[in-house]
Amino acid sequence: MNEYRTHNCNEITLDDVGKKVRISGWIQTIRDLGGLVFLDIRDMYGVTQVVTSGEADDVDFASHIPIESTVTVYGTVRKRDEETVNPKIKTGLVEIRIEEIKILGKRTQNLPFEINTNQEIREDLRLQYRFLDLRNDRLKNNLILRAQVLQYLRKQMIDQGFLEVQTPVLTSSSPEGARDYLVPSRLHPGKFYALPQAPQQFKQLLMVSGIDKYFQIAPCFRDEDARADRAPGEFYQLDMEMAFATQEDVFSVMEPVMYNTFKTFSDKEVLKYPFPRIPYKEAMLKYGSDKPDLRNPLIIIDLSDFFNQCTFKPFINRTVRAIKVKKHLSKGFHEKLLKYALSIGMGGLGYLEVQEDLSFKGPIDKFIPDELKSTLLDLAELEKGDTIFFIADNEKRATELAGQIRTELANRLDLINKDVFAFAWIIDFPMFELDDHENIAFSHNPFSMPQGGLDALENKNPLEILAYQYDIVCNGIELSSGAVRNHDINIMLKAFSMAGYTEEEVKTKFGALYKAFQFGAPPHAGIAPGIDRMLMLLSNSDTIREVIAFPLNSKAQDLMMGAPGNVKREQLRDVHIMIDKK
Repeated sequence: MNEYRTHNCNEITLDDVGKKVRISGWIQTIRDLGGLVFLDIRDMYGVTQVVTSGEADDVDFASHIPIESTVTVYGTVRKRDEETVNPKIKTGLVEIRIEEIKILGKRTQNLPFEINTNQEIREDLRLQYRFLDLRNDRLKNNLILRAQVLQYLRKQMIDQGFLEVQTPVLTSSSPEGARDYLVPSRLHPGKFYALPQAPQQFKQLLMVSGIDKYFQIAPCFRDEDARADRAPGEFYQLDMEMAFATQEDVFSVMEPVMYNTFKTFSDKEVLKYPFPRIPYKEAMLKYGSDKPDLRNPLIIIDLSDFFNQCTFKPFINRTVRAIKVKKHLSKGFHEKLLKYALSIGMGGLGYLEVQEDLSFKGPIDKFIPDELKSTLLDLAELEKGDTIFFIADNEKRATELAGQIRTELANRLDLINKDVFAFAWIIDFPMFELDDHENIAFSHNPFSMPQGGLDALENKNPLEILAYQYDIVCNGIELSSGAVRNHDINIMLKAFSMAGYTEEEVKTKFGALYKAFQFGAPPHAGIAPGIDRMLMLLSNSDTIREVIAFPLNSKAQDLMMGAPGNVKREQLRDVHIMIDKK
């Protein structure tokens, strides 16, 4: 028999009544009823109630054990009295009469917060005492879910013929959109490794190596700012790549993986695949975002040309976007929505209500000529009882603001079905964009294949070139970007030259790919869904920190371990670094 337990705290049932058992765990609660003391003992698996004998010494000893101490209990299983049955726990029909209780690990410090509580606790305090926070059932269950999902994802990839390959964590710095975490070299003074932002180049090199289907549960490291769906520092993704593959081949692999995973680990409805394919340009127009929440039924339309015919000066020669809702709204609703619009930088929020006779009522009605009102009804497909809102600005801002108003309207009107997972592919991203200095830059992944190949790069306006690049999104969260990769050295050099890189710079920054693509590279494509983001959705958590055992806080600090921290001068000297304290 194990020294500490014969059973876990979820295993004791009516079948065990009369048996001698031993359990071990943490004291969750103590209830002193005078002649008897009841204790709830918790381990990873569940909770079991134990009760003292009526002897005074036993009662006194048990009642003074600090909560959250670890104990081992030996005793006899008995059926609970009917009035003490607890239907909320698996062992709620039984209890253990204590014959022996020993303290294994006594709590000697005051608890910084209650362990199993629904009260709001400051996140910094939770992260400082993460080892206590993880005793909470919700976080514990998130970690169990994480382990199960990882195992399931791995099995699905293996079942589809993918080979799991680990790629290096110490590598070279490369421009992939975020800041690198740098690691100084002791053996090579003044030189640095970088932690990989993603295994991008390595998985492409595996394709050149002849590995047909690669995957990995890959750690990625990016020195970037935190947000709800992004953690600074370290995160994990289901990294995959396929040789001799097209965009649709990647979709055909990932759609069942996503669908099956979300169907298996959630009670919510998962909309069936094939998932919608939405061109980037269409997504930005209709949803105001390249990661649209398709649970939101509201659609944005463009009315720029229409308002150039009207007399409302704020809308003339501007991009005008409109959103229709199927109801009239109260004065208070309009006032609150206007307040929100002002808070996101809008100058106002015009609207019109469609009356029973199909006339308009609203602040901008007088600026629309009577002869054009029927045109507006047709363009926006308006019906009696509808309300339509208008957003006007330059194209970029109007798109962004319309997307925010769309989301706010749906939330305020409770239009979003929260019991559904709605996936979509966003496709046909632009290859290039203008940076802050009006120079041509890669809009996304620099390793993407341009649609039209070398001919497009040589003959089309760079800002009109599309890439074989795609995102998978779910409920307004981008889970991953992916692409058909550029495997042709000539196309690669031309694309990088358009973005301001010389051939020598490409050789320096991407030397391995530069060489490899000259030795018979196959066409290849891949994607890498973020596992932390998937788990955030599956667990219905507000941030990804809720699904990571030991996350950094929003300032990229580990409050529990004290990282980043100071190191000894000798350690710095070993790696040839001197701190400038100016």
